Amino acid sequence: MASPPPRELLAVIEAALLGPAPPSPAQRVELFHAVRDAAPAFRSLLSYPGPKASDRTQVESKEVRLPDMPPITLDDTDVQTALKLSDELNLNEIECVRLLVDANREWVLYGREPLEIYRLAAGLWYMERRDLITSLYILLRSVVLDQGCDADLMSEIQEQMEAVFSDGLRQRIITLVKELNREEPAGIGRSSSERYVLDFRGALVERRAVVSRERLSLSHCLALSALIKLMSPREVKDVFSILKDCAADASENASVELQITYGVLFSLVVTFISDALSTSREKASLLLSDSSFRHEFHELVMRTGNNMTVEGFVGVVRLAWTVHLMLTQDQSSSRDMSDIWSCLEIICRQNAFEFLRERVLKTAAYQNDDEDIVYMYTGYAHKLMMCFLSHPTSKDKIKEIKEKAMTALSPYGPPQDHREDPGRVGDQIGQPTNQPFVSLLELVREIYQKEPELVHGNEELWTFVIYAGEDHTNTQTLVAFLGLLSTLASTEVGAAKVYELLQGKVYRSVGWSTLFDCLSIYEEKFKKSIQSSASMLPDFPEGDAQALVAYLAVLQKVVENGNPTERRKWFPDIEPLFKLLSYENVPPYLKGALRNSVAAFIKVSPLLKDAIWSYLEQYDLPVVTAPLGHHTATQVYDMKFELNEVEARRESYPSTISFLRLVNSLIAEERNISDKGRRFMGIFKFVYEDVFGPFPQRAYADPHEKWELALACLEHFRMVLSMYDIKDDDIYASVNTSAPSSIERQLPVLELLKDFMSGKFAFRNIMNITLVGVDSLINERTTQTYGILLEKTVHLCLEIFILVMERDLALADVLRPLYQPLDVVLSQNHRQIVALLEFVRYDYLPQIQQCSIKIMGILSSRIVGLVQLLLKADVAKTVIEDYAACLEYRYDDFQVIENTKDDVGVLILQLLVDNISRPAPNITHLLLRFDVNGSIERTVLKPKSHYSCLKIILDNLEKVTKPDINALLHEFSFQLLYELCLDPLTCGPVMDLLSTKKYQFFSKHVRTIGVTPLPKRNNNQSLRISMLHERAWLLKMLALALHQSDISSSVYREACMAIIYHTFGQCAENFRSANLFHSPDTSTGISNGPTNRNKVLDLLEVLQFRCPDTSMKYPQLLSNMRVESKIEEILRNSATSEFGGVYYYSERGDRLIDLDAFHEKLLQVSQELNSQLSESEKAELKVSIHHFLKWAWRYNKNLEEQAAQLHMLTGWSQIVEVAVSRRMSLLEDRSQLLFELLDASLSATTSPDCSVKMAYVLTNVALTCMAKLRDERFICPAVADSDAVTCLDIISAKQLSNGACNSLLFKLMMSTLRNESSETLRRRQYALLLSYFQYCRSILDSDVSPSVLRFLLFEEQEGGDDDFTLQKVLKEHNELARSNFSIIRKEAQAIVDLVTKDAVHGSEAGKAISFYLLDALISIDQEKYFLNQLQSRGILRSCLSDVTNYLSKDSVLASESSQRFCTIDAQLSLLLRLSHHYGKHGSQILLSMGALQNLSSCNLIGLQKKGNSRVISNIVKERAGEIDKKRSLIAPVLRIVTSFTTLVDSADFLEVKNKIVREIVDFAKQHQLVFNSILRENMSGSNLLTLERLNMVVSILSKVWAYEENEECSYIQDLFSLMHSLFSLDFGSLNFMQSPNMIENQKSETIVFGLCFSLISYLYFLATKKNMRFQVSYGHNSDQQQPTLQMVSDLLNSITLALERVGEEKYLLLNKIRDLNELSRKEVDEIIKVCMKQDCISPNDNIRKRRYIAMIELCCMAGNRDQLITLLLQIAECAITIILVHFHDEACANDLSSFSDELLPLLERLEHLKEDKVGRSLKLFHRSVTTLKEMTIRSMAL
Repeated sequence: MASPPPRELLAVIEAALLGPAPPSPAQRVELFHAVRDAAPAFRSLLSYPGPKASDRTQVESKEVRLPDMPPITLDDTDVQTALKLSDELNLNEIECVRLLVDANREWVLYGREPLEIYRLAAGLWYMERRDLITSLYILLRSVVLDQGCDADLMSEIQEQMEAVFSDGLRQRIITLVKELNREEPAGIGRSSSERYVLDFRGALVERRAVVSRERLSLSHCLALSALIKLMSPREVKDVFSILKDCAADASENASVELQITYGVLFSLVVTFISDALSTSREKASLLLSDSSFRHEFHELVMRTGNNMTVEGFVGVVRLAWTVHLMLTQDQSSSRDMSDIWSCLEIICRQNAFEFLRERVLKTAAYQNDDEDIVYMYTGYAHKLMMCFLSHPTSKDKIKEIKEKAMTALSPYGPPQDHREDPGRVGDQIGQPTNQPFVSLLELVREIYQKEPELVHGNEELWTFVIYAGEDHTNTQTLVAFLGLLSTLASTEVGAAKVYELLQGKVYRSVGWSTLFDCLSIYEEKFKKSIQSSASMLPDFPEGDAQALVAYLAVLQKVVENGNPTERRKWFPDIEPLFKLLSYENVPPYLKGALRNSVAAFIKVSPLLKDAIWSYLEQYDLPVVTAPLGHHTATQVYDMKFELNEVEARRESYPSTISFLRLVNSLIAEERNISDKGRRFMGIFKFVYEDVFGPFPQRAYADPHEKWELALACLEHFRMVLSMYDIKDDDIYASVNTSAPSSIERQLPVLELLKDFMSGKFAFRNIMNITLVGVDSLINERTTQTYGILLEKTVHLCLEIFILVMERDLALADVLRPLYQPLDVVLSQNHRQIVALLEFVRYDYLPQIQQCSIKIMGILSSRIVGLVQLLLKADVAKTVIEDYAACLEYRYDDFQVIENTKDDVGVLILQLLVDNISRPAPNITHLLLRFDVNGSIERTVLKPKSHYSCLKIILDNLEKVTKPDINALLHEFSFQLLYELCLDPLTCGPVMDLLSTKKYQFFSKHVRTIGVTPLPKRNNNQSLRISMLHERAWLLKMLALALHQSDISSSVYREACMAIIYHTFGQCAENFRSANLFHSPDTSTGISNGPTNRNKVLDLLEVLQFRCPDTSMKYPQLLSNMRVESKIEEILRNSATSEFGGVYYYSERGDRLIDLDAFHEKLLQVSQELNSQLSESEKAELKVSIHHFLKWAWRYNKNLEEQAAQLHMLTGWSQIVEVAVSRRMSLLEDRSQLLFELLDASLSATTSPDCSVKMAYVLTNVALTCMAKLRDERFICPAVADSDAVTCLDIISAKQLSNGACNSLLFKLMMSTLRNESSETLRRRQYALLLSYFQYCRSILDSDVSPSVLRFLLFEEQEGGDDDFTLQKVLKEHNELARSNFSIIRKEAQAIVDLVTKDAVHGSEAGKAISFYLLDALISIDQEKYFLNQLQSRGILRSCLSDVTNYLSKDSVLASESSQRFCTIDAQLSLLLRLSHHYGKHGSQILLSMGALQNLSSCNLIGLQKKGNSRVISNIVKERAGEIDKKRSLIAPVLRIVTSFTTLVDSADFLEVKNKIVREIVDFAKQHQLVFNSILRENMSGSNLLTLERLNMVVSILSKVWAYEENEECSYIQDLFSLMHSLFSLDFGSLNFMQSPNMIENQKSETIVFGLCFSLISYLYFLATKKNMRFQVSYGHNSDQQQPTLQMVSDLLNSITLALERVGEEKYLLLNKIRDLNELSRKEVDEIIKVCMKQDCISPNDNIRKRRYIAMIELCCMAGNRDQLITLLLQIAECAITIILVHFHDEACANDLSSFSDELLPLLERLEHLKEDKVGRSLKLFHRSVTTLKEMTIRSMAL
């Protein structure tokens, strides 16, 4: 099988071997296959086909065929580039074309220069090589180094690696290390070749550097390979030859070349030691099995040359070879022993120990090499030395060189400039004077300094230590030995061992007593000298000083690393360590050692720390200070004098450095910071003015000391800024002080801030340190041993800048203009800002990158023109690439970062998110490669063409690899894309990019990471939280894409379809595109497979889990002491830790407990209690505090998980609601989908795991689904094969089955009655119940008349069982109503209790929705069950009382809230529902409660007053709106009164004193002004509400006013006047209401005819019941208008015309419905437009849906016409009856002859009305007309 591509191979290997968890079974299988398939590539490592004439010809022909690809056409540039690649890289021409194709796929080469294309292709080739080498390296490292991998897995890999090494891989590596360094195409290239390539980020990199990194990786592989399979003799000789070549080329400043040399060197060391250690009596040495090799190689090793560097490396090999010989050769052979001794002689003569230590182990190149490789090198150096130190032969040699060293002259002369550090004695003495024994001790020390754990259980080492410490007669050997002991004491076990060794039982002259005796002797000697008044103190011998320094170093390490309990007993008296500090003649480096050892005691115990302070004040040099800016007049020998006069002359500063470290350590341990550092002001002034001020101007003999001094000063500044807080009072006090304050009154933190904000020397010095630049820092770090110190210094500088910028704004507000914020100071020189921001490129120390990113965040929020500044400085491109590289490195990293605040990837993504909304162009626009020089919103993003953070983010989100490591990055990346899509400037470009087929808003991840099970809370809660947020942002982004996308664009439409498909598992057939349907990418393609599952339901299942409890249980001790209140008070304070609280806000915005601040508060509480507690109670209190901290940690995690769960649910709800609300047309089987969503939402809310907040969100989703479910019935037809629609479609519209509805209602009831609830949640649940009841009532559209449906069904089915179909639907409706009532009745008691409780005690909004729900319950009531429930609770009387109280107030004087108005409206609706649902019984109940009396007492006059100018001038404008609202309550009050008129029994109507009539009449009288105002309203242009009120007033008066004898209210005249104005209207006109809105016109028309019916009914009553007779025509002399027969005739005429018109309209509408399926889309759209239903369709809706909506509306209009015909016929019958009464009355009949002439033609027209036009039987109507016609003719005859 072909080898996998290098990138894929590397990804498989990294995922399996570098992940934080063991590889899964699938990963193991994939790894085995990948390694097996890659074996040929490993065997022929970096071996590629060379140029070929035939291939060159094919390329020149400009048409090339690559494997598995169609022919590729090349242009001239492609040909030239391919041939250049072939010539300069020694590659086959076809392979070069492949490189160009891959480079174009990776970067898009269109529009680039030929040279750039060449560099990109070459860079891609080198990336492939690097991936292959890295894969090999990881495999070898995982086998060699025990990294916790499975043993069987490692064994399998090792077998495969051994096989490829047996096939010659190591020989290939050896050849590559040698040949790649040659100036030829296969190596670093000829001198004429292109010197640069472009790396993965598009940055120029020198080809030589790339090849050197390859050689370095190969040298690492070579060293590791020696542990996989031992080298053969030939390979050893080849490697030895390469070593000498590499050593000859290596330079001390060429770090990579040195590292290559070390790799080759240690491959030999590992080979020799491994072979020697594996040799036994049963197993001979593999290398020495070839007898000729032993002699040949020995001769090679023994040869010496003139190149000292080469000789040094050969000397190390010689040492390893000697150890190999000692362990493997026959000791009885005189020749073998002679060879060994000859080797030992030359090793000691040339001091190979010194070279190995100084030129290998201590070099910067060695320290900066790969961490695992250095560990292996050091481990084998340890094995090498242990073999050497423990072998009898070498022991004899060691004894010899020790004796020689003991008899040598001491190198220490008179007092001179020396360092205090015994670790660098070799620097002081010089290499030529170092004795081999001393070098051996220092070499052993260096090895175990790097790997202290190698000391454990190393008996050979301790044996050597005991031997080496005996009988020292030479100070140099003593110093070296003590230096070794100080290293061995670097661990707790080692410290205990060293302490015991120096107790005096092992060595006679070396011990702790020697140290303290010597200190006491010199102190006594100097004291006597002072007392004798000697002019000068005696000199301190350098040898003694160095020995004391070495002793003190051992003491320091022992105390630092000793067991915390044991070390308290070791050194009870440390006062002697202080007594020499004040003497001038004590060398500074000795003082430094004394202070360093003292500093180790600080953490031993608090009491010892206080003792150290007192001893310092007693013995150490004073720090004499004056106020800042002033100087002391007299000179004393203090720290300042020693610094400037002693150390500065020597150019060495050990005393000052140690002093600063000591006081820094002491101050750091201080717990009382209430004085804000005032007591340390003197120390601060010394550091600030005397040490750090002149720091750049001082001379330094050793650059290490320069940066150690800077580090000590900067650490002091950092502590000052971080430990002490400043308040406004401190700032104002510093400003308001008129006279110069004393040092004690000054605050260090204020003085330091002022320095930075005015650009003084502390700022300048720190800025100059950072101005060295990132490139210089990288060079110093990799080539110099002091580079690490410089690195730490730069890190501290950046931290200080951040600390200053956290405080400078508050200070600047008070101290301007003298002091400016730091960003203003930095802006004075743009180089300063650029230098700070470029450190993001520094990847040796992530903390430096973090600081640089944080500084960028601060500056980007303050400096508006930061982007322009970077553009002007020409560093914008570099910054973009640096941030992208940093982010990519973090994505590729396999290390889990526990603290997210230290995650550079998270910091970068937060920086991008925070800057999105800032003024353009901002940092986000720059780093994501928006067009910052042009229009941001018109940018065309090309992530493949430009290396940027956007490319990295998109590439990683596309794969979503390593979720266990990168989950947080994925989370913030999705958040970033969501915020970009939301921002008005960036939404266009980002949406355009993400909508492309490559991404499609990453909707494919819904089916993968979206529904992946969450990690267990106990295993990885942080990952669980992050994955919830990640899914939340993904879902929110998809919802936003669905919401904003313009689906008229094919790209956006396909993206939306992909989102719908991946989320809901379906999409509408008519929207599927061929591209998506047949997509080769199965992860994004859409198919018809049955396995497509609704992932929305799976996502909801992922969400349904119970969050852990965050409540706190107090320990019994605290409960007894009543401390709970104090702790609760601490937690109740919502302030953050910066303002005295215990909270902080996480990067996600969650308010969490700051554990450090909480711990401090708990300690304060415990200190208050300590005096009251016994020792056992104190111990219990300590345990309780630990318990609280654990609880706080769990609380934070649990709170974060709750927030994450709710966040994901919010994202889920958004995508569901947006899809359902806006993109329903993209879905099919919509009703079933809506039911599933509704059912799942309700099921989730009933779960005990569902919190109140979650239930609220889910209920909102259910509301949306329920609303759309109803819309689906009346807007969207059922799926059918034809485009035609029928009336049957209306009846059989998509309706859920009764069982489904019952299931929903049951779950809805359970959800409403859940234990955990809130009023807000219940309001939504009540609304959902109302929506459900509305859905169940709407089986048929209420506006579609059943008669119309029957007619259309009859037409369609040609006389079929249309009635049966309609009856079946109605029967199912009735069954559903009964089942709904049955379900609710089971829980009726609980539900009514809950609703009535909210109705009475809830908020106004809660009351309103509760009353509406009670209204709905009444509407479905059967057997008066709910009526009894409400009556028993008194809720009806309460409603009536509330309505009366509300309406009794003066609306002008009393301002009521709009919510209160809604409540009253709901209560009126409930009262009206009683009379509507229960009929006369309901009205009687209302009457029995005194409803009419209560309503009569209401102030309806205030409601009716109009908001004219005079009224509005007396009230606030907002009150006018309240008046309009209250006026709208007149209509429901009138409806209630109208319902009472149904109780008026016609049989009792003759009784004038009828109680009901009298109460209604009293109501009308009480509200005369209201009635008169309504009756006299101008009808022209009146709205529907005005007409409705008029209709109700007339209806009330027409029923009862005929029996009122007193006409003081003038209602009769008003009615007559209304008749005169209304009956004369031309109802035959099509638009007599003169409204442009056809639908509103029809409704108005219906109300007007209802008004006519009420009026004619009143006349009918007067004529028939009261025997009133009307005049024939209008009287001319009467002032009052009276009804006349002519008026009745006019109305009859108009009604006749209206009947003809409406009948014709109905006929046309029915014909239009029948022909609807033959109309074009344009004609159907015209119908929809006329019906004003344009909002129900979209441009993408098909003709079937359009016809369905048009049919519904036409049916509604036909139904309206049908109802109107019924009303018109009733009016006509009343009019005919009135006229007949007059004709039957003989007194009137004589005067009707002229009237009869006008009436006859009208009656003849009525006779011609046909039943097919009006749609009903006219037999009785025609009989009345015929009777009247006969009487009319008879009258005419008379």
